[in-house]
Amino acid sequence: MKTFHCTSLVIAGSMVTILVNMGLLMPAPSGVSVAKAVFDRPQFTKSTKTMVSSSKAALVKTALVDQSVQVQASKRSDGIDVLPASGPREGALVPAHLNYDFDAVLKGDGAVPRITLASLPKHLLQERESRKRKAMFLKAVLPLILQVNEQILEDRARLKRLRAEQRSNQSLTALDRLWLAVMAERYDTKRSNIQSILNRHDVVPPSLALAQAATESAWGASRFVREGNAMFGEWTFSSQQSGIVPSERPTGKTHRVRAFGSLSESIDSYVTNLNKHRAYKEFRALRAAMRRQGLPLDGMQLAGTLHRYSERGEAYVAELRAIISSNALGSVDRAKLSKTGGLEPLI
Repeated sequence: MKTFHCTSLVIAGSMVTILVNMGLLMPAPSGVSVAKAVFDRPQFTKSTKTMVSSSKAALVKTALVDQSVQVQASKRSDGIDVLPASGPREGALVPAHLNYDFDAVLKGDGAVPRITLASLPKHLLQERESRKRKAMFLKAVLPLILQVNEQILEDRARLKRLRAEQRSNQSLTALDRLWLAVMAERYDTKRSNIQSILNRHDVVPPSLALAQAATESAWGASRFVREGNAMFGEWTFSSQQSGIVPSERPTGKTHRVRAFGSLSESIDSYVTNLNKHRAYKEFRALRAAMRRQGLPLDGMQLAGTLHRYSERGEAYVAELRAIISSNALGSVDRAKLSKTGGLEPLI
């Protein structure tokens, strides 16, 4: 009888071990969900210089491994080609340059480092735990969005100065007139109507930009963002622009997903698209109204104007709002960039 019990315990223990190992090896499901991202606390066991050097070495090593492995892309329900998570769980360490305290940023107690990434970290798809992968994605993209917005805010300050000079009948310098002409041509407005330019040339709240980046790139798993830094799924019909043909593009269609040289270029194009395209007139009108009333730009409210960004319409809006809500992204609209310089571009 004792022998029987001992044997049963050994068998039961073996089965538990097998099930645990299977659970660890099972890949996370691909596609978009709105589970809350989990942010690891930064570790300061090494100097910053050493951490950056280690990160570069890890990125180079990962790139070499990735070149020898071909991954089959799968299809998301909304037509986005996605790459599955790959690589061992133990190897999916947070790159040193992304090891900043995101929780402190959300609470308003920390600044966002001036990180410049040419592309998403290779480590991203190696992290099989969905919540950690999403956290890494947000920490990588937020600094880039803030830097694009920072340049726009500088432009807006210049536009307001020129508007004040114009109203006081001061003569603008030749350089300012030239710059104003370029801005007016960019937005198809009259150079004399500076307020019209201001209504268009404005920032996109980071919460909204992050939510769109997450859903349009399947949290960084889309092959379009992997192959062409196409963070927001913009289409192009121009032969003068680089693009990627969707794997299941309908017969007779000629569109491609526009490719970019860097993530920052993709973000800049996305913001310009919202600021120019006639489909987003409602977005610009609500944003301008918030400005007139002295209100902070609210990503959750502005998301409601983007039903034309996707064929999914209101379901798309609902998903954006769910991502913002479940990840507490409303707080990043108040995030500030660090005053110190950034790292050199990492690929």
